[in-house]
Amino acid sequence: MSETEVEIWTDGGCKPNPGPGGWAVLLRFRGHERELSGAEPATTNNRMELTAAAEALEALSRPCRVALHTDSEYVRNGVTRWSTGWVRRNWRNASGDPVANMDLWRRVLDAAKRHEIDWRWVKGHSGDADNDRVDRLATEARLALGQR
Repeated sequence: MSETEVEIWTDGGCKPNPGPGGWAVLLRFRGHERELSGAEPATTNNRMELTAAAEALEALSRPCRVALHTDSEYVRNGVTRWSTGWVRRNWRNASGDPVANMDLWRRVLDAAKRHEIDWRWVKGHSGDADNDRVDRLATEARLALGQR
């Protein structure tokens, strides 16, 4: 990691899916860390993964170089491979249907415009300490819904 790069880990999930869900973010810059998390009573895994990415990028106060780690191939592929076609087809997928979670995809893509981002996929539950950390935070946020 360079001195000018923000490292971000994101995660989201539901149990059951769909059902109550949580998301979490870890931001690291020059030795400082910040955690963010939240939850929704009725959502999906994919929506929570996208929410985490959007919240992370929106938390950055100025344009940055970012290494964003996600265990969601849906998020990484959506941003790096599929979104150009969706936009070209007026937010329709290859089958001609409206893109699922379009509201959150737009939010992520809008937030990403300000930054230079390296979207990095990490295998979930594989021993990556920071991925495990955001997984725990997302689970805690989801479980806290039942305590409100």
